[in-house]
Amino acid sequence: MTSNNPGAGQINSPAPEGFSFDVRLWNITKVQSKTRPHQLRWKVGGKVSSATFATIALAQSRRSELWQAMRRGEAFRISDGLPESEVRRAEAAEAAKNAAKEDPTWWDFSREFMKRRWRTAAAKTREGFADSLATAALGMMGEGADAPELRVVRRAVRWAIVPAHASEEPPPDLEKATAWLREHSLPLSALGNRSVAEDVHYRLAYKLDGKLAAKDTYKRRRRCFNAAMTYAIQRGYLDENPLAGLERPSTAASGPIDPRVLMNQAQGREFLTAVSYVGSVHRNRGRRLVAFFGCILYAAMRPAEVVGLKLENCHLPDQGWGVLTLRETRPVSGKKWTDSGERHDKRGLKMRDPAADRPVPIPPVLVAMLRAHVKEFGTAADGRLFQNERGGLVGTSSYWRVWQEARQYAFPPYKYASPLARRPYDGRATCITDWLRSGLPVAEVARRAGTSPEVIDRHYAGCVDNSEEENNRKIEKTMGWASADTPGA
Repeated sequence: MTSNNPGAGQINSPAPEGFSFDVRLWNITKVQSKTRPHQLRWKVGGKVSSATFATIALAQSRRSELWQAMRRGEAFRISDGLPESEVRRAEAAEAAKNAAKEDPTWWDFSREFMKRRWRTAAAKTREGFADSLATAALGMMGEGADAPELRVVRRAVRWAIVPAHASEEPPPDLEKATAWLREHSLPLSALGNRSVAEDVHYRLAYKLDGKLAAKDTYKRRRRCFNAAMTYAIQRGYLDENPLAGLERPSTAASGPIDPRVLMNQAQGREFLTAVSYVGSVHRNRGRRLVAFFGCILYAAMRPAEVVGLKLENCHLPDQGWGVLTLRETRPVSGKKWTDSGERHDKRGLKMRDPAADRPVPIPPVLVAMLRAHVKEFGTAADGRLFQNERGGLVGTSSYWRVWQEARQYAFPPYKYASPLARRPYDGRATCITDWLRSGLPVAEVARRAGTSPEVIDRHYAGCVDNSEEENNRKIEKTMGWASADTPGA
């Protein structure tokens, strides 16, 4: 039994494109299905549509809805048989959904952006994005009761933006924070409010204790935030970067290396000797790292570059200078940031194409250290020069502890309490400064150190300051002056 559209005679205007008033509705029939045995069929503009239901009541209810639409004289869409009123409601709901999507909350935007950048970013870059997005989240918190502590907010955002966690429940200690942030994070458009933008900028520039963050920390956070804003603009969420024009507070440190951290030649030798005494005789904790720190102090290598150094990339002659050809770094990023699930990422050299290398000439003293190290400890299974007691990668905490213990042995108490060689990176700064003092061109120093001449000028201009008398004599000679203290004046 069929039913024609009872309201067809009332229609004066033509049906919209893709719709038809020619509708036939059949009675409900039974089909061979255990879960949905009741079938409803109807025809629109010559095309048959159907639906099945678990119960007869549901099928009758749907048939009644279609019948009422026919009585109202509605057109039906030919492609799927839906009445025009249902089509319009679905379109309105989709439009509302899309409109909401065009202004996501900071919580949702952070996850969306991180998912987009995860595949092409290095592990350390991922961690940098996470820190920036989590820090900005402190300024994008809405109002609400039981707001979580700021430290917990940072941890919750850093956990949530890892794409692998999208389908997981948060850890128990972050459940309340993630639920609160999901409901109370401000929409991205709130950055158009000047006070909100300034608060986000403050969070990027300052630590949780209210002290100014390190200049490099701020630069990294701002760089990552700018990348997120570029993505937001591309997606149409924002028209411009809301932090454009905002500068870091003027109280920021100027950036040059503190000359007090630099070791002189004697202190460098004493420090490496002290390293060999760290740890028990059996574990050789210190002796394993003498040449490791030598690479930092005499070749200006970054610790992550030393960790990845392989014997095949070392030219270590019996006499004279050698060459280390650096090709990879093994920075510590944490298991959740790396694709391998290991703490150390495997990357090319910093600031270089992934396939590029960097030859670094090394003095005979470092050649001797490396030859002695290979003779005593051999190499790891993959050819790495430096390994821990189990043959694995040398961890940051391991060499950091040895460095700190060696400072106690190498320096008198007043020097140990000073900034002198506080960090392994201070050994790199010492080497770069020594190269500059020797008269090596800035461009060559930058090449060997794997950085840019601009960075060398910015950070080391104030370190080459112990040759004032020699420079004065050069000026006197150039200007034709004779110093009263100069013999023969």
